[in-house]
Amino acid sequence: MRIGLLGPLEVRNDDGAAVEITGARLRTLLSALALEPGRVVSAGRLVDAVWGTSPPATANALQALVSRLRRAGARLDSTPSGYRLPEATVDAARFEELVTAARTAPDEKRVVLLREALRLWRGPALGDVSDAQFFQGHIARLNELRLTATEEYAEAVLRLGHGADLVGELSRLLAEHPLRERLAAALMLSLQAAGRPAEALQVFARIRTALADELGTDPARELSAAHTKILRETMADQGEARTNLRAGLTSFVGRNAEVTRVAKLVGEYRLTTLTGPGGAGKTRLATETGRQLLTERGGVWFAELAPITDGADVPQAVLDALGLREQMYTGSLSSGTPRERAVRALRDRDAVLVLDNCEHVIEAAAELAEHLLGECPRLRVLATSREPLAVTGEALWPVEPLALPAEGATPVEAMSCSSVRLLADRAAAVRPGFTVDESTVDDVVRICRALDGMPLAVELAAARLRSLTVPQLAARLDDRFRLLTAGSRTALPRHRTLRAVVDWSWDLLEPDERQLLRRLSVFSGGATAEAAEAVCGGTSELLSALVDKSLLTVSEDDEPRYRMLETIKAYGLEQLTVADEREELRQAHAEWFASFAETGDKFLRRAEQIEWLARFAAEHGNLISAVRGAIAAGEATTSLRLATSCAWFWMLTGHKTEAQELIEAALALPGEADRELRAMGYAMAALLLTVGMTDETSADALGRKALELSRDSKNSLLRFLVPVYAQTGDNGVLMSALDELLSDEDPWLRAQTLLRRSRVVLNVWHDAAAQEADVREAVRLFRQSGERWGMSLALNSLAEVLGRRGELEEAVSCYEESIRVISEIGSAEDILFARGRQAHLFWQLGDEAAAAAAVAAAERDARTVSFPDSLAFLAQTKAELARWRGDPAEARRELNRAEALLSEVPPHPLFRAMLQHSHAYLDAEAGDLPSARDRRREALAMAAEAGEAPYLATVLVGVADHALRLDRPVAAADLLAAAHTIRGGPDLALPDATAAEAAVQAEPSGTADDPVALAYDVLT
Repeated sequence: MRIGLLGPLEVRNDDGAAVEITGARLRTLLSALALEPGRVVSAGRLVDAVWGTSPPATANALQALVSRLRRAGARLDSTPSGYRLPEATVDAARFEELVTAARTAPDEKRVVLLREALRLWRGPALGDVSDAQFFQGHIARLNELRLTATEEYAEAVLRLGHGADLVGELSRLLAEHPLRERLAAALMLSLQAAGRPAEALQVFARIRTALADELGTDPARELSAAHTKILRETMADQGEARTNLRAGLTSFVGRNAEVTRVAKLVGEYRLTTLTGPGGAGKTRLATETGRQLLTERGGVWFAELAPITDGADVPQAVLDALGLREQMYTGSLSSGTPRERAVRALRDRDAVLVLDNCEHVIEAAAELAEHLLGECPRLRVLATSREPLAVTGEALWPVEPLALPAEGATPVEAMSCSSVRLLADRAAAVRPGFTVDESTVDDVVRICRALDGMPLAVELAAARLRSLTVPQLAARLDDRFRLLTAGSRTALPRHRTLRAVVDWSWDLLEPDERQLLRRLSVFSGGATAEAAEAVCGGTSELLSALVDKSLLTVSEDDEPRYRMLETIKAYGLEQLTVADEREELRQAHAEWFASFAETGDKFLRRAEQIEWLARFAAEHGNLISAVRGAIAAGEATTSLRLATSCAWFWMLTGHKTEAQELIEAALALPGEADRELRAMGYAMAALLLTVGMTDETSADALGRKALELSRDSKNSLLRFLVPVYAQTGDNGVLMSALDELLSDEDPWLRAQTLLRRSRVVLNVWHDAAAQEADVREAVRLFRQSGERWGMSLALNSLAEVLGRRGELEEAVSCYEESIRVISEIGSAEDILFARGRQAHLFWQLGDEAAAAAAVAAAERDARTVSFPDSLAFLAQTKAELARWRGDPAEARRELNRAEALLSEVPPHPLFRAMLQHSHAYLDAEAGDLPSARDRRREALAMAAEAGEAPYLATVLVGVADHALRLDRPVAAADLLAAAHTIRGGPDLALPDATAAEAAVQAEPSGTADDPVALAYDVLT
């Protein structure tokens, strides 16, 4: 029997007569067997092939199908484990045999074998079953082998000198597989063999652009080699030199898309200038663009201006590039000035002139370019310079650093960035076997980021890997100018070391430009024009001049920011030290940003919050460097001014750990500082510790220190601390202090006070109605003030109130508004809290899909959160959901994960109580009542000590569950009644409470005089 799989299923008997196999399942079964002729295919695999994810209900369905196949004429062997198709001739197997044999044959025989193999194809592989999941791997393997065989066939035909006939077939295949480089190379060589080299070069240009745009990669060496071969042979055939471009000695990495775009600019504009800092790769980009333009223009000539020192020599450099030395020519090309001779040589040419490295002779280069373009109508000029030529009609293409990997990038993510690919390519040349993998990726990312992705710096760094390991190189980049000195001996002197690159730019500056550039190095993350003028004495004209000379970049923000590359910054700091200005500029920088932060801090609690958060975020690097510099200099007052004014910003934007460290370091400095300033330092340190679910013990001590220093303060933040940290057992005194703050004109302070009072009235008097009234008013006042963080806290509190009394949909809406509000300031850890609570409410509403969606959204948000307490809360949320849906194993895993996250961070006692509370339910449900009892005793102790009514009530519900398991229903009823009293009503948002109350519904209950004592009695 002969079976065809390379197209629609075709079956013939040994005499060649067609055998009709009808029915989709029968054809699928035969296809699965024919893929492995002579081998046993298990029954299970055959069932998967025929029925997929819907296996038959009866065990003999496969056997019945096999019987039908035999009746149709197929010979099948039965074995204990499956079935076998013996002695069949299958075209797919024959195809593979022929391709394998061809690979070891000489080209003449290889062509014959591969032609025979490819003729076996009649259409798409396994055409009858192409949609079945079982066959996808086989189809992909056969299709790939077919393409490879086609490429091997084409290459063999080309080597035999008969490639011209392949153009049509290869063109069709490349259209179907536009990123297949081996296919493209074969088509290019086929086109050249057919006398169509220009089309071949266009094929290369298209695939190079496609690779850059879609995959972020460069052409492989084999494809580049085909391109170079065609170029050289084309130029040789023309008999006259069309270029003086030299062949590249290294691969061209990361800018293929730019080549295409710059070539397009050259076509649209008479003058195009590539601008950028030294080492950015302007020359190499111009060279590669010139190679591409050779396919479109009559010639490309490269004039290197770096070696000349006098602008008067620029025209002669152009003549040298054109090969027009005086001793070689007579007649019109030998007389006149160099400029006149250059005009006569280029007047009738359709050519591109590349003027490379114009910056040190910028006036002369600009004048010559303008003159040549005016006199030579078919000429195009492509220039490279660190500043524009400033000629009318000039198009500019800024040559940016190569793409940088993100911190923490994986090897795959890192290699998608051109800076990393360049480093890897050059490193492999000096350290064979070098790869970017898990062991090297972190240091490679650090190197590329430290060097700003500047190609020359990256290549110099790669050269150092001859003698240094990657970690050693990464660790030594702080001394980059001494380290990166291993450039090519044949390179221009200013390209042999990193210092020489920057020296060249520095030496071209005017004195006032040098002064401003070195002073700007004190900034971290750039500067606004206002800050640059105040700190450095610069002007907008000088800033623009440094931008034009590619030593600064300028953003397109509403308030433009001027930035410098890290290498330029390091050089500027050196020059700042040489000028003995470093300490003076550090102090000016710190003073400016201390004033900036003090001005902006108050707006962070007003309607202008979003605007000022953005301004603080833009200056984050400057603020951090300013406070660290002041701390290092021992300046207590400046350090505290900066740290305390930035603390609210740091808290809102997830930098609380760093903020805590800086504030504590500033507080530890000796020396005099204003009492209120120190009080603010202690207050903000305490506040940062209370944001989250970590232990607040140290926060209490810091808060009391702030209180001691600020009793008569008018500052809103400090005044808010009075009722928070005042140690008094008199609730009347506490309420009086709160009431006094409620008369303040600041709506933000009144709102915060109401939130605080809402907790007091519930914890002390169990007045849920008064709590709700305070929370609703707090929401109104926060809306009035425009402060989003406080508004989200108030909305969360309102959601909890609504949820407890059963208004679950309204509670969900409050959390949704809280998420929307807090998202405006980007506080992801607060979003996690609201989404977790939403998930619980959705579960209680019976909407499991919405609960799962809320958890999934929280998990996405969690990717940007680094705080272990926030991640632990999310894990505990998932654990409760798993427990409620009856998955104790998953619940236990999530609880263990929460505890692991908090292993090095002491959790808040209330959060620890909730973890123990959840564990206790799981223990009890598993029948381990002693463990459940111990955990509930611990949770009860912590909740009772904290005095927070909702948490204590929740723990009492858990103890009531325990009482029910001990067959003490009356005690359970009493505990549930006590929980009801403590929280000021039922908790209809808590499934545990609902379940427990249903279990004791028929039991009488009273009010326990001491519910905590009763709970301990149950747990004894």
